[in-house]
Amino acid sequence: MSSATPHLSPDAKASLPQHVAIIMDGNGRWAKQRHLPRVEGHRHGVESVRAVVRAAGEAGVKYLTLYAFSVENWNRPKDEVDTLMKYLARFLRSEITELNRNNVRLEVIGQIYRLPEFVQEQLKKTQAALAKNNGLTLILALSYGGRTEIVEAIRDIAGKVRHGKIEPAEINEKVIGEHLYTRHYPDPDLVIRTSGEMRISNFLLWQSSYSEFVVTPTLWPDFRKQQFVDALEEYARRHRRFGGV
Repeated sequence: MSSATPHLSPDAKASLPQHVAIIMDGNGRWAKQRHLPRVEGHRHGVESVRAVVRAAGEAGVKYLTLYAFSVENWNRPKDEVDTLMKYLARFLRSEITELNRNNVRLEVIGQIYRLPEFVQEQLKKTQAALAKNNGLTLILALSYGGRTEIVEAIRDIAGKVRHGKIEPAEINEKVIGEHLYTRHYPDPDLVIRTSGEMRISNFLLWQSSYSEFVVTPTLWPDFRKQQFVDALEEYARRHRRFGGV
């Protein structure tokens, strides 16, 4: 990689995505390649989170969603999950000053009630500390699953139908969108996946129906500003037709 600081081209600045979502993949493989425990990959991945949040804010991106922990990740070995939760709480606590300096607001989506109590408490404290910021909105997808999100939305809507608050004929895409975790945010314009895997992994299934996808072979712990800028440049070269001509 060049030692020069990467900058966006004029075309990329003019076609900047409002919302970027990232599937952060490859921590385990990064550690395995170096004969290190898997948790070392997660620890180094935190540096990538810090770099990308800063880069997104500098570029002018309004929303950045990071797929940090999926509902499927609860099936991993308990020691690994416990370590991930400790890293998450530490990140939320230690990054408050940095996030405030960069005018970042924090939001979270997913089954937050499944997170350990100490993580939930730190989430509340960090969100409160950043609540007045109005720059980049960082959205952490925690204990998140796209299918789970849709199922919960359907349950909510079904309950309202049963109580006469919604007529079945009134249910449309707008109504469903209003019952998703992401109802307060625009759909992602760009979804980035690291580590070269060609799958969506149950991430923002409804919301990414017309997103542009950029897949990079870079493993997440090696993903930095240069790779983020490269993805924005690739996005700028796309022509989004949304099913039209």
